[in-house]
Amino acid sequence: MKTKAYLFIIASAVFWGLIGLFVKALAAQGFTSMQIVALRAIVSAILMVAILCKLGTQHFKLNPKTMLPLIGMGVVSLTFSNYCYFNCIELSSLAVAALLLYTAPIFVMLMSLALFNESFTLAKGIALAATFVGCAFITGTFDSQLTLSLKGLCFGLGSGIGYALYSIFGKYAIRNYSTLTITAYAFIFASISSIPLANFSHSSITHLFTFQSIWAVLGLAALSTVIPYWLYTLGLEQVEAGRASILATVEPLVAAAVGIVLFNEPITLNKLLGTILICSSIVLLNIPNNKNK
Repeated sequence: MKTKAYLFIIASAVFWGLIGLFVKALAAQGFTSMQIVALRAIVSAILMVAILCKLGTQHFKLNPKTMLPLIGMGVVSLTFSNYCYFNCIELSSLAVAALLLYTAPIFVMLMSLALFNESFTLAKGIALAATFVGCAFITGTFDSQLTLSLKGLCFGLGSGIGYALYSIFGKYAIRNYSTLTITAYAFIFASISSIPLANFSHSSITHLFTFQSIWAVLGLAALSTVIPYWLYTLGLEQVEAGRASILATVEPLVAAAVGIVLFNEPITLNKLLGTILICSSIVLLNIPNNKNK
């Protein structure tokens, strides 16, 4: 059963890794980063509501006493994390911002120790270190000159913490709701919180909606949002939050592969080293524990 859950999480990371395809297309059309975030949340929420309507109204039922994790997933893990991430890019560089975003597994591991009494093993520690260094190689952090102010660092760590909290909130949410309900409300709350930050009312964006941009938004919502977040939440039912967060770092590996294959980005030694480290951490996490065996 856990093997299937691992595959769900790795598959979600693969779909997340395709996000660059759609974001590049929308950015080329003139959309700002926060507008893309808002459109992603809005269209994803619409798709999920349509799915739930088809499956039955019972999936819409919420208990005010247990809905806080759903709000947290939408407002903190999706909107706040993206807001911090894009601000960090503006204040530093894409490589530095990406590296700080992928501090998420570290925060997940620490929070899981305190909140869920998850064990911290030597294998997890090695996998965590290998994953972080692997992400640094793939994102190009070692290739660029690091320029980071205190404000940029705070935004970068904020994006990592927000990203990490999706796993934490998700662990609480699955105690009371189905994965489809969780995914739907996460994007409903993300839509509500991201619209004010997108400045739609102050921008004339009507002319930006071309045939190409509409398909890009739909692809972004369906393939790189609804499907992966649903799969990841499904995986959280069986997998520890800390372990799931490390497995999900396949995402930058896939993103690098997409850049090489579709955008003719160079294959560098650092990218190969990063790939080896991330793949090694995943293999390490799947080695059976002798005591359990």
